[in-house]
Amino acid sequence: MLKVGLTAGVLLASLTVAAMAQDKKVVVYTAHKASIVDALVPKFEKETGIKVDVVKAGSGDIIKRVKAESASAKADVIWSIGGEQLEDSKDLLATYTPKDDAALLPNYKVSPEWIPYTGILLVMAVNKNELKPNEYPKTWAELGDAKWKGKVSSARADTSGSSFQQLATVLIGHGDKGWDVYNKILANMNLSDSSGAVPRYVNDGEALVGLTLEDNALDYVKGGGNIAIVYPEDGSSTVADGVALVKGAPNAENGKVFIDWLLSKPVQEQLVSEIGRRSVRKDVTGTGLKPMSEIKLVEYDIKKVAQNRNDWVAKWKTALQNR
Repeated sequence: MLKVGLTAGVLLASLTVAAMAQDKKVVVYTAHKASIVDALVPKFEKETGIKVDVVKAGSGDIIKRVKAESASAKADVIWSIGGEQLEDSKDLLATYTPKDDAALLPNYKVSPEWIPYTGILLVMAVNKNELKPNEYPKTWAELGDAKWKGKVSSARADTSGSSFQQLATVLIGHGDKGWDVYNKILANMNLSDSSGAVPRYVNDGEALVGLTLEDNALDYVKGGGNIAIVYPEDGSSTVADGVALVKGAPNAENGKVFIDWLLSKPVQEQLVSEIGRRSVRKDVTGTGLKPMSEIKLVEYDIKKVAQNRNDWVAKWKTALQNR
């Protein structure tokens, strides 16, 4: 009896240790560029004692993977992909109200299944060594001019959340002429699989203009690179990229801790001051960034954009084949 009891006790202790080890992990799927992941993940691990297993991929690939794993979820958190993609995939997400929900700006909140993480803004990154200020394009529409053929860098709208946002922004901003305007721009693009690579091509002179996010371009501006930032006069867009708890997450409680940490005031302040993102909190200002009041914005309705997403991506693929 003693031997049986001892064996059972050892087994129970082993299971407890295994459970505790599992309790200290969170699995995160992210489309964030490596520099942000590298800046934040070690800090979170140090402050919480929770290990982060990061899977990095494009936004579209993340959604496909979570969907494929939906019968037995492997991820706990989706971190930093386009809000319209999360809105269009709400059936994969678990509702969670973060600890600091009351501090979040209401205009960034869309649905209870996903949470605004940062405000992202679309810009043009231009090579200031190759172009004089009076040669910078001022609007999206200008990029459809034949003189920009092969000189515009962009990621793919079917895999990149920010590039899809660019597509949607042009369509919304130009109304009935949206596809005509966008298809002319598309004809001049060199496409990349990574939105983070776009400003690098511009900085290195492989492209003269890059369609990217403000923070991606700011990395090079702050680093003394060859890039200047242009805010399109025919309308940019700012929306929240999101963070969300995956439905059936195996480490859901740790996922909640991770989400709360990302939305905390100190982390949001770091995202603004060091990384160049716009905060989704009421009590964190955009220090050093161009005021939103000075930037023309289109009325970007994430719910409507999400409803049109599949149709617009299909049309984009057709336009790409026909260019």
